[in-house]
Amino acid sequence: MLSTFLFWFLSVIAIAAAIGTITARNPVFSALSLVLNFFALAGLYLTLQAEFIAVIQVIVYAGAIMVLFLFVIMLLNLGSDSKDAIASKLQMGLAIIAGGGFVLMMTRIFMIQLEPNKKQSVLMNGKVEKIGEWLLKDYVFPFEIISVILLASLVGAILIAKKYKAH
Repeated sequence: MLSTFLFWFLSVIAIAAAIGTITARNPVFSALSLVLNFFALAGLYLTLQAEFIAVIQVIVYAGAIMVLFLFVIMLLNLGSDSKDAIASKLQMGLAIIAGGGFVLMMTRIFMIQLEPNKKQSVLMNGKVEKIGEWLLKDYVFPFEIISVILLASLVGAILIAKKYKAH
């Protein structure tokens, strides 16, 4: 009973914070809504008895990644500049299409998880050894691709920062 209440309470907070992240005009408020979302997700992980993932969610995302986001926001001095109306409408349309695709994909994943006789996921088990074995044995290629993408985004952020500093 309590776990069901906590699930729904944290789910509502996570959804509201996610909506706040994408609708906030001020980038700092958007980043703070994202922090709230990360904490709500950590709480949801706790309701699933995945304590390790909940702690990693708080330390890595709500801590380190959000510090980097806020640093970039402050470094680039992002404000609510008015952009080209056509580009904004195009971006909004693409965002709606991408969001709809994401919702369809997550719905399909949810329906697959509801099928009977499914084995319990490695991540639901919550054992650090199993997560490490799963990540570095079965999914080493996607793990390395993610590290290359993160490196490319870091180089891109540095180039953007240097471009704005030169002017």
